[in-house]
Amino acid sequence: MSHHFIRFTDVHYTYPGGHEALRGVSFLITHGEKVALLGSNGAGKSTLLLHTDGLLMPTSGEVNVGDVPVTKKTLPLIRQSVGMVFQNPDDQLFMPSVEEDVAFGPANMNLPREEIERRVDEALRAVGMEKLRHRSPMQLSGGQKRRAAIASVLSMEPSILVMDEPTSDLDLAGRRALIDILKGFSHTCLIATHDLDMARELCPRSLLLSGGRIIADGSTEEIIRRIKTDSE
Repeated sequence: MSHHFIRFTDVHYTYPGGHEALRGVSFLITHGEKVALLGSNGAGKSTLLLHTDGLLMPTSGEVNVGDVPVTKKTLPLIRQSVGMVFQNPDDQLFMPSVEEDVAFGPANMNLPREEIERRVDEALRAVGMEKLRHRSPMQLSGGQKRRAAIASVLSMEPSILVMDEPTSDLDLAGRRALIDILKGFSHTCLIATHDLDMARELCPRSLLLSGGRIIADGSTEEIIRRIKTDSE
C-alpha cells in the first residue's frame, strides 16, 4: 500500500455561509509527482489544500490519501502522511524556540527521544537553520520563519508535502533557497502558488482552478501559456 498519492473524487465543499468553494473537483496525483495548483484569488485553492489533511471535510465526494479515505477517524494516520505548510508561517510557529517547534510533531508521534533528535537535526539542516535552532520564532525574518515552518513539517517525514503560496513575501535569495529545498524533496508535492516561474521550475504538471472547478489539468508550460493568453 502506498500513502504517497492523493485522489479527489467529485469533491464539493460549501462554507456555512452558503458559498460553494469546490464544485465537483476530481484528480489523482501519483507517487513522486510535483504538481502546481494555479488560479486567481478566490478560485478555491486554499480550500482544496485544507481537504488534503482533513482540516476541512467535503460536503460531498471523497478525498483519499493512498488507500485511506480522509475521515475524522483516519485523521491521525492522514496527518502522518500529509505535511501541510500554511501561507502564513505564524500559523505554525508557536513554541519558544525553533528547535521546539520542529520537535513538536515528532514528539506527538510518541517517538523515542533519539529519533526525535535525529529528525530535528535533519530537518533543520535541510532548510539551513541549524544555527538558529535556539532562536525564538518571533526574532526571525519572514524568510527564516518560512524555512522554520517547512522544517516543522519535514521533521514529521511526510510522504506528501502540501504548500500554500510558499514564496509569498520572500526576497529573491529566500525564494531561491526555498525552491532548492523543494527540489530536494523526493516525494509527492502539491503547491498552490501565483509564482508561475516557480511552478514552471518545480512542477511538470499543473491543475488550473477557477470558480471551484478544475478547468485544466496538464503540462505546466501549456497551462501557463493559457493563463497568459487569457489575461491579455
